[in-house]
Amino acid sequence: MELIWEKLYREAMNVINPHEVSSNMWVGSVASAILTKKGNVYTGICVDTNSSLGMCAERNALSTMLTHGENEVEKVVSVYKDGKVIPSCGACREFMMHLGKDADSIEMLLDNKGKTIKLIELLPEYPRYK
Repeated sequence: MELIWEKLYREAMNVINPHEVSSNMWVGSVASAILTKKGNVYTGICVDTNSSLGMCAERNALSTMLTHGENEVEKVVSVYKDGKVIPSCGACREFMMHLGKDADSIEMLLDNKGKTIKLIELLPEYPRYK
């Protein structure tokens, strides 16, 4: 696996901390690290609730990135608490596609062996209203 993917993997694993916040909320069993085109790394954890108010780790990390004034992503890594790399869900993929004209070139790590894919390859029929 390339060094940048290893770095992002470590960043995501550093924020994994599964625990119960309340009887209705659990957090931290999935973490994500994103690399922006400016070279910054943002992380996020999943927020699971008894309702649909939770948030995936990717959208948490992307929200932090947006808070800091950035919107151009190069790479995304998501990991489960056991260390297994997992692909982003459909909602997160679509959220990323809304980031701008170059969002379809976001590269995602698919497994622990270093296999990657471009976002547009996961959403080949995505409507483009640029």
